[in-house]
Amino acid sequence: MDQTTRKTIERFSPMWTNKQIWEFEQLNENLRFDLVYVEPKSFQENSWKSKMTYPDSDVRDVVVRTFDYMLEDNELCIANKGQGKIEEKYVAYLMAVMADIMIEEEVCLNYRMDNDCLITSIDKKADVIDCKEFFEAFYHLATGFNYDTNTGIPDDETEAEIYLTRLQEEFDEKMTNILGDKYLPGNNDPDTLNAE
Repeated sequence: MDQTTRKTIERFSPMWTNKQIWEFEQLNENLRFDLVYVEPKSFQENSWKSKMTYPDSDVRDVVVRTFDYMLEDNELCIANKGQGKIEEKYVAYLMAVMADIMIEEEVCLNYRMDNDCLITSIDKKADVIDCKEFFEAFYHLATGFNYDTNTGIPDDETEAEIYLTRLQEEFDEKMTNILGDKYLPGNNDPDTLNAE
């Protein structure tokens, strides 16, 4: 994992779980931020006037719709709405939300604080170990497998399901021991669990 990212994660640790994200969103309805995409390490105050700016926006919505910009090596800069900088109380929340979005893509990120903004980008140098370390920092289990190598997953579909379920249960138990009731098994939020 990138050293600046490691230090940023350590600074704002422990990283939030989905339960904490959900609770924060219940207390802070309609969370909106200013976002802008810039070329790597080129963010400046006038970046907020570019065509790739998304003022007063929902982070999840923008990142999902504009994911290609990140794939094209752009960095995403996030600030509080209308302030040009991010308040520290939102940083751990935003880092966890970004990591949660990237779980689907199985992509790990780089994070840094720069010009009073949270700057995030895709870590294109990350290997499997880096990704595991990144997602474990967020109490999530990275589930991407390299199909070219023997992963230890049984070929039989039923046996594979039992194996993966056991892995998830072991991970859930480990995280519950560390976090107590802050952790929700299987990367869920309270709304999802209550719907089941």
